[in-house]
Amino acid sequence: MTSFLADSLSRVKPSATMAVTDMARQLRAQGRDVIGLGAGEPDFDTPENIKQAAIDAIARGETKYTAVTGIDELKQAICDKFKRDNGLDYEASQVFVAPGGKPVIYDAMMATLNPGNEVIIPAPYWVSYPDIVNLAGGEPVIVEARAEDGFKLQAEDLEAAITPNTKWFIFNSPSNPSGAAYSESELKKLTDVLVKHPHVWVLTDDMYEHLVYDNFVFATPAQVEPQLYERTLTMNGVSKAYCMTGWRIGYCAGPQQLIKAMTKIQSQSTSNPTSISQWAAVEALNGPQEFIAEHNTHFKRRRDMVVALLNQCAGIECLTPEGAFYVYPSCAGCIGKATEDGTVIDSDEAFAKALLEAEGVAVVHGAAFGLSPFFRISYATSDENLTEACARIQRFCASLK
Repeated sequence: MTSFLADSLSRVKPSATMAVTDMARQLRAQGRDVIGLGAGEPDFDTPENIKQAAIDAIARGETKYTAVTGIDELKQAICDKFKRDNGLDYEASQVFVAPGGKPVIYDAMMATLNPGNEVIIPAPYWVSYPDIVNLAGGEPVIVEARAEDGFKLQAEDLEAAITPNTKWFIFNSPSNPSGAAYSESELKKLTDVLVKHPHVWVLTDDMYEHLVYDNFVFATPAQVEPQLYERTLTMNGVSKAYCMTGWRIGYCAGPQQLIKAMTKIQSQSTSNPTSISQWAAVEALNGPQEFIAEHNTHFKRRRDMVVALLNQCAGIECLTPEGAFYVYPSCAGCIGKATEDGTVIDSDEAFAKALLEAEGVAVVHGAAFGLSPFFRISYATSDENLTEACARIQRFCASLK
């Protein structure tokens, strides 16, 4: 059977975040008391007006195929959003809607990468970036964004990574997994580097744009540096801020030539995004936005609580992130210690596995995000779950010898 499968599969790993979520689900089915902190999705329900828009669309019979890149109404809502929130002007012909953010990235890479093309990806990174690049035949170039820099890529490190073979720079702020968010001045240092290299395109993943705290002001690369507009694909979606992970709607805007190429890929793969979800997304982008700030109040409280409790754990150090709903604590102080049964913790993956086995807390190990020794916790769950989970992590760390 192995020889029957495509060689390209050897370049790709299964999603670690999905694997952790599935493992937690399986253990619960076996009767284990497991707290899952691996899933990157809000625990709030989709707002009622958005759900009603989907119901209304069904009642109107909006259940047929749509244009491959989305309905006109949604494209206009996306153009309005980019103008309103980011000061970016796009026409509908520059807009692309996909069944989730991941297909946007996949279609862009498939449409542009040739063997030998390099894609710069700061680490820690969202787990799918390098694998999508690999699957498209490109070469991921991983550049470390260090904890001492707040997990933010430094301009000199970006400059050093660029070669004549560089085709893309994938940028994510606020970051999954670290929650790090770049201020306008921090982002300007990176865009100044990119302006000097006109062969490098930018894919900016702004999925967590609205999930920021402490009066942080979000900015996106083409907004900060207009010279990058013609070679930037600005990506976003309704999954996180609008609590619509299962609705599967991602979108982007960029140069028409690129959008046409991505359309060709999508026309032969997924075809159009779900019609009903598109109408729900129209309401999400055009409708009331006040609930986002209300949700962020809860997320900020949870962030502050989790950071404080984790920093009370022996061997754990946790920075306070600016956005998203993740923390990315270091477990360096636990490496080299042993569990009560004598198992030596020799990596962040071993730490996460031992924590799950001993205390029933599911986290994602840092190696999956390209930077060790860390682990990711999603605080998009209840205060009760977070309080109990942190108490278990404290107990686990205290038990290591």
